[in-house]
Amino acid sequence: MQDGNEFYHMKQKFYTVEKGQQILISLLKQHGIRKVIASPGTTNITFVASMMNDPFFEIYSSVDERSAAYLAVGMAEETGEAVVLSCTGATASRNYIPGLTEAYYRKLPILAVTATQNENRIGHMIPQVIDRSQHQKDICIHSEHVGVPHSENDEWDANIRLNRAILALRHHGGGPVHINLATEYNRDFSVEKLPLARCIRRYMPCDEFPELPQGRIGIIVGNHKPWSTALTETVNQFCQAYGAVVFCEHGSNYAGPYRVYNSIVNQQESYSKSIFSSEVIIYIGEVSGYGNTSVGSRAHEVWRVSEDGELRDPYHKLLNVFEMKEEEFFRRYTAIAGENRKAQIEAGEKWLNECHAEYKKFHSILKELPFSNVWIAQQTAHRLPEECVLHLGILNSLRAWNMFEVPHSVRMQGFVNTGGFGIDGCMSSMMGGAIVKPNVLHFLVIGDLAFFYDMNVLGNRHVGRNVRIMLVNNGKGTEFRNYNHPAAQFGDQADLFMAAAGHYGNKSSQLIKHYAEDLGYEYLQASNKEEYLEQVERFLIPSITDRPILFEVFTNHEDESEALEIINKLIVDQSTGFRKTVKSILPSSVTKVLKDVIKK
Repeated sequence: MQDGNEFYHMKQKFYTVEKGQQILISLLKQHGIRKVIASPGTTNITFVASMMNDPFFEIYSSVDERSAAYLAVGMAEETGEAVVLSCTGATASRNYIPGLTEAYYRKLPILAVTATQNENRIGHMIPQVIDRSQHQKDICIHSEHVGVPHSENDEWDANIRLNRAILALRHHGGGPVHINLATEYNRDFSVEKLPLARCIRRYMPCDEFPELPQGRIGIIVGNHKPWSTALTETVNQFCQAYGAVVFCEHGSNYAGPYRVYNSIVNQQESYSKSIFSSEVIIYIGEVSGYGNTSVGSRAHEVWRVSEDGELRDPYHKLLNVFEMKEEEFFRRYTAIAGENRKAQIEAGEKWLNECHAEYKKFHSILKELPFSNVWIAQQTAHRLPEECVLHLGILNSLRAWNMFEVPHSVRMQGFVNTGGFGIDGCMSSMMGGAIVKPNVLHFLVIGDLAFFYDMNVLGNRHVGRNVRIMLVNNGKGTEFRNYNHPAAQFGDQADLFMAAAGHYGNKSSQLIKHYAEDLGYEYLQASNKEEYLEQVERFLIPSITDRPILFEVFTNHEDESEALEIINKLIVDQSTGFRKTVKSILPSSVTKVLKDVIKK
């Protein structure tokens, strides 16, 4: 009769069940990295044993890690191939330093995978646990720590880190790369088929580009610098060649004929948003505001175009990164579009019209809104003067105004501080732009907390007559009292320490009026719809006035929250409503089966 240990040793071994190791091995195979030099140890057993059981890999043994690194140098310089190093924990990794230094100065692609226990054990006098969070500048060009994944988000994080590390081996001339790979010493090697990890590719201008698939192709434009005429024309030609649609918000700054403002559809809580489904989304620009979540999440894959060449993956769909100027990317693909895209172009034109119709549908059923930032945007966005510049404060103002498009006849530039996405500084940013372009009207819509954070700039002596500030003052930062905010469950108690009620004059009708007028501003004020409609004519006057204008509009959190809820629930999609009901009354095991059936 066999004991447990004998039975264990008789089992056939395949891949480890540890997800981090699986992802790395899958990516090595997809990149064609075969050569591995393994040094004896316990902490790296899950990694080494999994590769031992895969005939794809060429594995060599070296007891001395110092020698192992130099063996890798010799292999890499002779073959031009990337070489993997694997060692256990403790001081073993320190012995790689001389060889990696040599590789650094010769730009040799060596991937040093140092095995480690969980990093939360560092500093607690646990044997063989050392800190590798910092390293000498000239032993590697990139380093990643990859913990043991325990959730889908952990797996996504590990996937991005490992993709980034492997791509660094050849990036900008290449060089040695370090991965600190955590393990839990799992003895289960029962995974017969290695899961295929998402492999992200990076393309440079000199590379051969992948073919764009047939089907819907969308472009998401995040916060973007003002467009040149050449870039606009190039994107227009690309859209024409592939039937592509450009999804925008006010910070996107694209004003071409393929523009779609999708925020009001994106905001809907009980609507399937199938209109946004696509084969490929091409992401350009920087951090997006509120308009593109549904677009990116419903794409089959995402391609990113940026000169930084970095792996940015907000939708967890990133597949290709193009390190180049946007104009170069779109021009190159337009040139190779070919003649087999007729059906795709026709479908794209239909898609563009459907997106516009969807936008119009939601606005046509929009009920009378309470007096709020959303209502103000509804009454004002389409009336902005031509060739003006619009700045928006983040959260309430950005969300509200993104739901209303400005007409194509307005050659507008829009700016939002979505980089840090904080409330401070948006008024100063607007002032900076207005100072350098004194003959262009600059509008800013800002909430009370952001305004008081940044109010010193109102007194800057360089402020010109081209400044128009709309202060929507709800007296507390209404974001925290919106129906869908986590703080809403606390009711009025949220005003004490979560929101900011009672500060800054507590909605005084005189405080900002005196401050603004004493600084030389023309001051306007409104507390209801009638007063607003009377005053907004002056605020929107297209000529530069003799003084800058500050328009203070007083709202309350009840109306702000109600307006947001109304606009977020314009249509209840029956299938979505059914799913929500089923999920609330049936156990998860049953809903999973139903979900699989619905997919089929």
